[in-house]
Amino acid sequence: MTRTDQDSWDLASSVGATATMVAAARAVASNDANPIINDPFAAPLVRAVGLEFFRRVVDGEIAASETPDGGERDLQLETDSIAVRTRFFDDFFLNAARDGVRQSVILAAGLDARAYRLSWPNGSVVYEVDQPQVIEFKTSTMSSLGAAPAAERRTVSIDLREDWPAALRSSGFDVTQPTAWSAEGLLMYLPPEAQDRLFDNITELSATGSQLATEYHPESDTTMSERAKQFNDRWSNIGCDIDLSGLFFDGDRSNVVDYLTGRGWQVHTRPRRELFGEYGRVFPDDDSLAQLRNIVAVSAKLG
Repeated sequence: MTRTDQDSWDLASSVGATATMVAAARAVASNDANPIINDPFAAPLVRAVGLEFFRRVVDGEIAASETPDGGERDLQLETDSIAVRTRFFDDFFLNAARDGVRQSVILAAGLDARAYRLSWPNGSVVYEVDQPQVIEFKTSTMSSLGAAPAAERRTVSIDLREDWPAALRSSGFDVTQPTAWSAEGLLMYLPPEAQDRLFDNITELSATGSQLATEYHPESDTTMSERAKQFNDRWSNIGCDIDLSGLFFDGDRSNVVDYLTGRGWQVHTRPRRELFGEYGRVFPDDDSLAQLRNIVAVSAKLG
């Protein structure tokens, strides 16, 4: 499926299906013999979406014998990669809270359950921004599970292509207070100009002391479309029958580090492969995985 500026989706299609995919990987990673994350809500959320392949993944029904050669390795790699990414953003929010930040915003929240599963300090407010149908689905499903947020959860039901800053303010967002922002697994799904606009809006809404976590693909000879095909091929090799190959936007993008630095952020970066080692995982020594290995994790502070 090829992306357009005005396309739409739910949790069973297009970009929404990747949110379900990520939740499935979090569910598998949470059941690892030596887990680095704990997301007890991922599996029931995936089951509620109803995509059969991902339901089979979380229920352990994807056997190595059913996948082509390398399928088992690809599933482990994708699971470890999502676990490492999840742990990075978990640590980011918890560290920001320890720094005294009590206002957090999760952009394109999808099936993210951090408002429910992290140990938020008293007085914490967590804003979740996503399309109305995604917010409604997660809210109703979590309620049916008897889950209660561990912080004050405020939902902002809006597409990021619309005026989400205004909607965020209308939901009680306080521009005078430092904020912890996450843009997790998001940038490649935005056109280049929308990536810049996202960071411009975040900066405009951020008080001094605000913090930001994101990640990006460094410049290379591989286009976003080619990276999307590699991403799709790994999941296809596991047995996924959903086409995820056309979801990334091509085009020249601003360097995230330079862009944020130019707007007053103090930026720190770490390649994905370093995070693997930090969290006790080993990234395969395989040149074909260079684009995944070199994804850059970004943390930044304003002022």
